[in-house]
Amino acid sequence: MFRGHYEKKVDAKGRVSIPAKFREVISEKHDENVMVTTLKNSLVAYPMDEWMRLEEKMLDLPEFSPEVNSFQFVFLSGAVECSIDKQGRILLPPLLRKYAKLEKEVVFVGLLRRFQIWSKEIWEGEFEKARAEFDKNSSNLDKFGFK
Repeated sequence: MFRGHYEKKVDAKGRVSIPAKFREVISEKHDENVMVTTLKNSLVAYPMDEWMRLEEKMLDLPEFSPEVNSFQFVFLSGAVECSIDKQGRILLPPLLRKYAKLEKEVVFVGLLRRFQIWSKEIWEGEFEKARAEFDKNSSNLDKFGFK
Protein backbone atom coordinates (compact mmCIF):
# COMPACT_ATOMS: atom_id res chain seq x y z
CA MET A 1 0.00 0.00 0.00
CA PHE A 2 1.12 3.53 -0.77
CA ARG A 3 1.29 5.85 2.25
CA GLY A 4 3.10 8.98 3.30
CA HIS A 5 4.20 11.98 1.30
CA TYR A 6 7.54 12.72 -0.30
CA GLU A 7 8.98 15.77 -1.99
CA LYS A 8 10.80 15.35 -5.30
CA LYS A 9 12.01 17.47 -8.21
CA VAL A 10 11.06 17.22 -11.87
CA ASP A 11 14.10 17.41 -14.16
CA ALA A 12 14.32 19.46 -17.37
CA LYS A 13 13.10 16.50 -19.45
CA GLY A 14 9.98 15.99 -17.30
CA ARG A 15 11.28 12.96 -15.40
CA VAL A 16 10.66 12.50 -11.72
CA SER A 17 11.94 9.85 -9.36
CA ILE A 18 9.24 7.78 -7.69
CA PRO A 19 9.86 7.63 -3.92
CA ALA A 20 11.79 4.51 -2.87
CA LYS A 21 8.95 3.31 -0.61
CA PHE A 22 6.51 3.52 -3.53
CA ARG A 23 8.94 1.72 -5.83
CA GLU A 24 9.20 -1.08 -3.26
CA VAL A 25 5.43 -1.51 -3.29
CA ILE A 26 5.35 -1.52 -7.08
CA SER A 27 8.19 -4.01 -7.47
CA GLU A 28 6.87 -6.38 -4.78
CA LYS A 29 3.21 -6.43 -5.78
CA HIS A 30 2.83 -5.05 -9.30
CA ASP A 31 4.51 -4.87 -12.69
CA GLU A 32 6.90 -2.01 -13.45
CA ASN A 33 4.48 0.35 -15.22
CA VAL A 34 1.99 2.82 -13.84
CA MET A 35 -0.98 4.54 -15.45
CA VAL A 36 -0.97 8.28 -14.79
CA THR A 37 -3.93 10.59 -15.38
CA THR A 38 -5.50 13.85 -14.25
CA LEU A 39 -7.47 14.34 -11.04
CA LYS A 40 -8.43 17.61 -9.31
CA ASN A 41 -5.40 19.82 -10.00
CA SER A 42 -3.02 16.87 -9.61
CA LEU A 43 -2.00 13.65 -11.27
CA VAL A 44 -2.96 10.24 -9.98
CA ALA A 45 -0.94 7.09 -10.67
CA TYR A 46 -2.15 3.51 -10.48
CA PRO A 47 -0.13 0.31 -10.79
CA MET A 48 -1.38 -1.39 -13.95
CA ASP A 49 -3.36 -4.14 -12.19
CA GLU A 50 -5.15 -1.54 -10.05
CA TRP A 51 -5.85 0.50 -13.18
CA MET A 52 -7.34 -2.53 -14.92
CA ARG A 53 -9.57 -3.14 -11.89
CA LEU A 54 -10.73 0.48 -12.07
CA GLU A 55 -11.49 0.18 -15.79
CA GLU A 56 -13.56 -2.94 -15.09
CA LYS A 57 -15.63 -0.96 -12.57
CA MET A 58 -16.08 1.83 -15.12
CA LEU A 59 -17.51 -0.66 -17.62
CA ASP A 60 -20.43 -1.14 -15.21
CA LEU A 61 -21.28 2.57 -15.12
CA PRO A 62 -24.23 3.82 -17.19
CA GLU A 63 -22.87 4.43 -20.67
CA PHE A 64 -25.11 7.40 -21.51
CA SER A 65 -25.05 9.21 -18.18
CA PRO A 66 -23.83 12.82 -18.62
CA GLU A 67 -21.96 12.65 -15.27
CA VAL A 68 -20.21 9.41 -16.21
CA ASN A 69 -19.34 10.68 -19.68
CA SER A 70 -17.95 13.94 -18.31
CA PHE A 71 -15.83 12.11 -15.74
CA GLN A 72 -14.55 9.55 -18.23
CA PHE A 73 -13.90 12.24 -20.84
CA VAL A 74 -11.37 13.95 -18.57
CA PHE A 75 -10.09 11.01 -16.53
CA LEU A 76 -9.58 8.51 -19.36
CA SER A 77 -8.48 10.94 -22.06
CA GLY A 78 -5.59 12.05 -19.87
CA ALA A 79 -4.40 8.54 -19.06
CA VAL A 80 -0.85 7.67 -20.09
CA GLU A 81 1.04 4.47 -19.33
CA CYS A 82 4.43 5.39 -17.87
CA SER A 83 7.35 3.00 -17.64
CA ILE A 84 9.64 3.16 -14.64
CA ASP A 85 13.24 3.40 -15.81
CA LYS A 86 16.29 1.78 -14.18
CA GLN A 87 16.80 4.88 -12.01
CA GLY A 88 13.24 4.62 -10.66
CA ARG A 89 11.93 7.57 -12.66
CA ILE A 90 8.88 8.10 -14.82
CA LEU A 91 8.60 10.57 -17.68
CA LEU A 92 5.54 12.77 -17.20
CA PRO A 93 4.22 13.95 -20.58
CA PRO A 94 4.11 17.75 -21.10
CA LEU A 95 0.28 17.82 -21.25
CA LEU A 96 -0.02 16.15 -17.84
CA ARG A 97 2.65 18.40 -16.32
CA LYS A 98 0.82 21.44 -17.67
CA TYR A 99 -2.55 20.24 -16.30
CA ALA A 100 -1.17 19.75 -12.77
CA LYS A 101 1.14 22.78 -12.95
CA LEU A 102 4.17 20.59 -12.25
CA GLU A 103 7.29 22.62 -12.76
CA LYS A 104 10.14 21.90 -10.37
CA GLU A 105 9.01 20.81 -6.90
CA VAL A 106 6.39 18.09 -6.58
CA VAL A 107 4.86 16.06 -3.76
CA PHE A 108 4.00 12.38 -4.01
CA VAL A 109 1.07 11.45 -1.75
CA GLY A 110 0.28 7.82 -0.97
CA LEU A 111 -3.39 6.87 -1.08
CA LEU A 112 -3.26 3.11 -0.42
CA ARG A 113 -3.82 1.58 -3.90
CA ARG A 114 -2.75 4.66 -5.81
CA PHE A 115 -0.65 7.78 -5.35
CA GLN A 116 -1.02 11.38 -6.39
CA ILE A 117 1.58 13.77 -7.76
CA TRP A 118 1.00 17.41 -6.85
CA SER A 119 2.71 20.69 -7.47
CA LYS A 120 4.24 21.42 -4.06
CA GLU A 121 2.58 24.83 -3.91
CA ILE A 122 -0.89 23.54 -4.78
CA TRP A 123 -0.54 20.54 -2.45
CA GLU A 124 0.32 22.76 0.51
CA GLY A 125 -2.89 24.75 -0.01
CA GLU A 126 -5.05 21.65 -0.51
CA PHE A 127 -3.52 19.95 2.53
CA GLU A 128 -4.30 22.96 4.72
CA LYS A 129 -7.93 22.91 3.52
CA ALA A 130 -8.18 19.18 4.25
CA ARG A 131 -6.58 19.63 7.67
CA ALA A 132 -9.12 22.37 8.53
CA GLU A 133 -11.98 19.97 7.69
CA PHE A 134 -10.36 16.83 9.11
CA ASP A 135 -12.48 16.50 12.28
CA LYS A 136 -15.75 17.07 10.43
CA ASN A 137 -14.85 14.71 7.59
CA SER A 138 -13.44 11.96 9.80
CA SER A 139 -16.60 11.95 11.95
CA ASN A 140 -18.65 11.31 8.78
CA LEU A 141 -16.72 8.19 7.73
CA ASP A 142 -19.11 5.92 9.59
CA LYS A 143 -21.59 6.28 6.71
CA PHE A 144 -19.05 4.31 4.65
CA GLY A 145 -18.76 1.62 7.33
CA PHE A 146 -15.49 2.99 8.75
CA LYS A 147 -15.60 3.22 12.53
